Amino acid sequence: MMKFYGTMVCRDCLEAREALNAAGVLFDYIDISVSTGNMKEFLHLRDTRKEFDAVKKAGAIGIPCFLKDDGAVVIGAAALLKEARG
Repeated sequence: MMKFYGTMVCRDCLEAREALNAAGVLFDYIDISVSTGNMKEFLHLRDTRKEFDAVKKAGAIGIPCFLKDDGAVVIGAAALLKEARG
């Protein structure tokens, strides 16, 4: 199942979660602010994937972030919502 990394204090994450639920997209929500284990999991992804290069250069966090079943990383929900809506 696709992993959704975010936090409940991030407006973009909350909006993405609501929109994806409404579109019927299945995901495993991982709140990076509730445990150091979740944070470490996200930071490992962020620190090892080139998809985050521009995000880090801009000084951003990179959430909402999605790790798809095929290993692809998607930052932001727009592309996933477009895909879900066909």
